[in-house]
Amino acid sequence: MPERDITITLQDGSQRRVPAGTPAVEVLNGPARQVPADLIAARVNGKAWDLARPLTDDAKVEPIMWDDPEGQRIYHHSTTHIMAQAVKALFPETKITIGPAIDDGFYYDFDRPQPFTPDDLERIEAKMREIIAADHTVQRMEWPRGQVRDYFGQRAEDYKVELLDEFEGDVFSCYQQGDFVDLCIGPHVHSTGCINAIKLLKVAGAYWRGDEHKQMLQRIYGTSWPSEEMLQQYLHKLEEARKRDHRVLGRQLDLFSINEMVGPGLVLWHPKGAMVRYLIESFWREEHLRRGYALVYTPHIGRIQLWETSGHLGWYKENMFAAMEMEGQDYMAKPMNCPFHIQVYQSKLRSYRELPVRLFELGTVYRYERGGVLHGLLRVRGLTQDDAHIFCRPDQINAEVEGVLDLVFYMMKSFGFEQYKIDLSLRDPKDRTKYIGSDEVWDQAEQALETTLQHMGLPYKRAAGEANFYGPKIDIMLVDAIGREWQVPTVQLDFQLPERFGLTYMGEDGKHHRTVMIHRAILGSIERFFGILIEHYAGAFPMWLAPVQARIMTITDRQREYASQVGERLLAAGIRAETDLRNEKISYKIREAQTEKIPYMLVVGDREVAAGKVAVRLRSGKDLGPMPVDEVLARIREEIDQKT
Repeated sequence: MPERDITITLQDGSQRRVPAGTPAVEVLNGPARQVPADLIAARVNGKAWDLARPLTDDAKVEPIMWDDPEGQRIYHHSTTHIMAQAVKALFPETKITIGPAIDDGFYYDFDRPQPFTPDDLERIEAKMREIIAADHTVQRMEWPRGQVRDYFGQRAEDYKVELLDEFEGDVFSCYQQGDFVDLCIGPHVHSTGCINAIKLLKVAGAYWRGDEHKQMLQRIYGTSWPSEEMLQQYLHKLEEARKRDHRVLGRQLDLFSINEMVGPGLVLWHPKGAMVRYLIESFWREEHLRRGYALVYTPHIGRIQLWETSGHLGWYKENMFAAMEMEGQDYMAKPMNCPFHIQVYQSKLRSYRELPVRLFELGTVYRYERGGVLHGLLRVRGLTQDDAHIFCRPDQINAEVEGVLDLVFYMMKSFGFEQYKIDLSLRDPKDRTKYIGSDEVWDQAEQALETTLQHMGLPYKRAAGEANFYGPKIDIMLVDAIGREWQVPTVQLDFQLPERFGLTYMGEDGKHHRTVMIHRAILGSIERFFGILIEHYAGAFPMWLAPVQARIMTITDRQREYASQVGERLLAAGIRAETDLRNEKISYKIREAQTEKIPYMLVVGDREVAAGKVAVRLRSGKDLGPMPVDEVLARIREEIDQKT
């Protein structure tokens, strides 16, 4: 049979004719016919592809490098196979399950009777380095269902057989490196030697398939990077994140607690944490009122019919608390505020002249989260949603979304976030059954959001499949002080709830027209945003948010009266000040104030009393020396007013 040629279109648009069956790597070779060092895989007609996998038809072929998020995922997932191979070599009785890539690393779940110890992790890591040094070729094999079942069944790999039984199809891909074979979709790097710097991080428990009724497994987490330098930078970032853990700082700074008697995921705000929350909420309210929003309050529960109409009972029930029966009626704790805001809008007939109507509320909602995912303030069951809903005409959508984004960037800058990334979250074009509403309405909504982003000149990434069930949205990721991304602000366009609740306005033509609804959150939830702020600032809040802005400290009892007078002056000037008159060494008082991250420490001794001054120290350790009280007051007030 004569050899058949195929046409390959490269990233730069050039084309090459090659024989069918040519491996993808050969068409990606550089001028010297060498594979670039950071080439991880290929992208063939948009799909990730092993470098050694043959090309059988005309295709567009592009390189996948490390700086491509998909390249990092493939790199990390390839490392998890190396870890599984090492575990099986050292502990043959262990059963393997699944090992996906995650942000900046990977994990693999193992079923083993004995718990993995720190010494075991060291042995596994050493074995992984041996496997990497051996530079085993990673080979993709396509086996019929029976062969896959026989292979894993004979080795008592029950979890692999269970997965196989859930998959459709007759042929499945498996990957082999050395004597290790795993059932996997792939792709992978072309050899184990492609992996450079590795580190195993920790072991945790995890239920098989996330179901607490199934087997508890051991999950080993790790990370891998193209160079030792990049690995060390990442480990430094992890250590910095550990130091900033809001749960540790929350206890240390006496900001909040979560009490088992009250219930997991339910936050108790201590006085200092409550003060920071009050300041956040006050700024939030004032800015909304200044921009034409109207404040509302709504109940914590509602009749079940409300949630049936909104669609939450059908689409969100697993995240809602169970119904409460009262006087023959079922009520449910609200997981969202939007149905209540809709009722406020519907309380009277609306004219086109009244629109937009902007309603806002700090509404506490309740969502059932599994105990295993609760995480300090970042994942809770009772949360106060920074919530607002805009009811507008279709011709007002772009202006209203622009207004929301302007508010987002102003507030985020005020809280100290200068960097951000934007996702335009759209429907999954391959599975439209997950969404309510017609294609026409969805196309209109997605186009409206994209047009607004383009008009404002904002860079964004299209994220297919990330939309809510009722509409597309703009998600904004804030970048914190150590480079982590947090999804916080969101703007969601909704044509569906107005349809379900029959929201209308009277148009200029005297007819009823369908209202458009914009859901938006600037801070997300107060709990989560507060946790992010703690970690962003490592607990050292900027002056305007600090629960205690200054502490006056005496050296001896002789300065008590003067220190009290200084404290009263600061309080009268609107500064949150405390006076420490204890009979303790001044070095101890200063060290304690620094641990509590109080911005200003004002030390008073006999010389300061005589001169009518205070000795000023900052929490950074900087000593400003003696200063007149009026000058200190002016300095602190300026920092507060400028939100610096």
